[in-house]
Amino acid sequence: MENPTLNELNLLHANICQALGDPKRILILYALNDNPRHVTGLAEDLDMPQPTVSRHLRVLRQRALVTTERNGAAVVYKLADPRMIDILNTMRVILRDSLIRQSSALD
Repeated sequence: MENPTLNELNLLHANICQALGDPKRILILYALNDNPRHVTGLAEDLDMPQPTVSRHLRVLRQRALVTTERNGAAVVYKLADPRMIDILNTMRVILRDSLIRQSSALD
């Protein structure tokens, strides 16, 4: 893959990085990877107030990281692309390895 342009990086930052800027949104993505749900179910499962979950889902939906389906009166949210979980898991491994390196450097 060729090096990204500044414009591409600006789009990446605006559309994905900013959406991942809150840990609650990352928790929501992980939860939706396990099982599509409506906002009330997510709020219960994540032990967060429903308005907070709704606000974060709005950001994730605007950035096309989650999609919705109507199920009667309820709206069911699901992860738009399961590769996002692979990316998040890779970032967690990188973080863990970085913390190990930092700890070793202090010794």
